[in-house]
Amino acid sequence: MNKVYPNAKAALEGLVFDGMTIMAGGFGLCGIPENLIIALRDSGVKNVTAISNNAGVDDFGLGLLLQTRQIRKMVSSYVGENATFEKQYLNGELELEFNPQGTLAERIRAGGAGIPGFYTKTGVGTLIAEGKEHKDFNGETYILETGLVSDLSLVKAWKADKEGNLIYRKTARNFNPMMATAGKMTVVEVEEVVEIGELDPDQIHTPGIFVDRIVVGTFEKRIEKRTTRAA
Repeated sequence: MNKVYPNAKAALEGLVFDGMTIMAGGFGLCGIPENLIIALRDSGVKNVTAISNNAGVDDFGLGLLLQTRQIRKMVSSYVGENATFEKQYLNGELELEFNPQGTLAERIRAGGAGIPGFYTKTGVGTLIAEGKEHKDFNGETYILETGLVSDLSLVKAWKADKEGNLIYRKTARNFNPMMATAGKMTVVEVEEVVEIGELDPDQIHTPGIFVDRIVVGTFEKRIEKRTTRAA
């Protein structure tokens, strides 16, 4: 099966539908699937539930889908850099399921591993715990969190071979590996595709069995907050 597609639009063809749930990798603007996000915006899909650590910034990343009001709900950890997100949420135009960052990562990992739920102490006694099952273990209270899966996971990796085995680069690894396992369909954009056998098996982070489609992208790699000092 040929997993390599000519562009991001082609890679999403037949996979998007109104009301779908997506996962989008990245932390801030590091390691985001920027080409696939643009293609998703251009598809015109509506009422999307987006699972992502954050919502990008106003004019980049998932912020592009907020601008066009294609996202109905965000399942996120940090949203502080996006004024569009803040405005829509405060106006009651956007649903938000807020998660502690480690809990979000584990919910995604659990979903990819086929684990429907797990107990954690994080969030006990806060708004996060409201409406969730509580259970005591060894005299300590925990809350039940559910695993997350998506209809479509959008992932950014550094290199792939034609079988879909992936290597991520440095901090761009962030949420991408677990999201690759938690999608019913997983589409990956990479900087380079190599022949099968060229990647060191000991360095592969995501096995190709989790990857359905691959596209080579061109990347802006924008810096979210540039901090400089005088020489």
